[in-house]
Amino acid sequence: MNTRFLTGNTFGTIPQISTIWSRRDLWETIKVRWSVGRMDYKIEPGIYAVGNPRESSSVFVTANFKLTFDHVRRGLNGMDAWLLVLDTKGINVWCAAGKGTFSTNELIRQINLVGLEKTVNHHKVIVPQLGAVGVSAHEIKKNTDFSVIYGPVRAEDIHDFMEAGMRATKEMRAVRFSTWDRMKLIPVELAYGKYYLVLIPAMFVILSGLNPKGYSIDLAYSNGLRSVFNLLIAYVAGCGITPLLLPWIPFRRFALKGLLTGWLAAFILACFHFLGNSNLEIISWFLMIGSVSSFFAMTFTGTSTFTSLSGVQKEMKTAVPMQIGMAALGIIAWIVSKFIAL
Repeated sequence: MNTRFLTGNTFGTIPQISTIWSRRDLWETIKVRWSVGRMDYKIEPGIYAVGNPRESSSVFVTANFKLTFDHVRRGLNGMDAWLLVLDTKGINVWCAAGKGTFSTNELIRQINLVGLEKTVNHHKVIVPQLGAVGVSAHEIKKNTDFSVIYGPVRAEDIHDFMEAGMRATKEMRAVRFSTWDRMKLIPVELAYGKYYLVLIPAMFVILSGLNPKGYSIDLAYSNGLRSVFNLLIAYVAGCGITPLLLPWIPFRRFALKGLLTGWLAAFILACFHFLGNSNLEIISWFLMIGSVSSFFAMTFTGTSTFTSLSGVQKEMKTAVPMQIGMAALGIIAWIVSKFIAL
């Protein structure tokens, strides 16, 4: 078990946790934002003590994804409370609620497993609002005698929530997806395509040496570097620029948002003669850049508050064939342009 966040003190058999992030916590947060070790970034489920809690202290519920756990314990700074951590398989509250791991059954299991009724003299647990879709309050009451109170969306509002008598204001209930929120997610989106950034550009470097006379290492180097740059711009347009400008880009569908961003990027590249000299090569790059940007912009739907699961599934049925078709036509046209100047 990772014990960096423990103070070393215990309340009976319950470990006490620090609400202050260490330098290592901060460094690991940066790494996980870039998807380094993200799939195994979790802590041991169970109950933890924050500050010096008593039998009457409040019980907060969270997921065992460590980034979520860290934000909640920091939000509890200066408080005396209990923190009940569910086994969500290392997934954050919102996603885990949708996947069924932050669930009614898991909350019941943990309440019984830690013997919560022996730790506190009340029967209330505070569940984050983003986990409400996975937790049925009446089932919790029926099976454990504990009442569920739905807390605020953000851990930073916990103090105000408690001072208001455990009542959440409209602002505390609001799910924001600000520019800063989207910026924090961009590194993960960029990191997901690390294999794309190696294998596909390598293929383009090799194919860039093709010409009517056979094969040229010099062309593979010069044109290959230009191709790699174009692919990188397409990737950044889909994974970075589109999420950043999400509310201001026309269209509801992410695939179309990404397509528009990609084409704008391609237009700028064309103005600086990065897409080649022949019309056929320029058209091929518009097709490929648009396809790449559209595809990676569409993958952001799983992170966004802008779409629903059914909406994503419906969009993918039409968008993916379009993206594949554009990419295939673009690659064929690009290869042909090596032999025919149009």
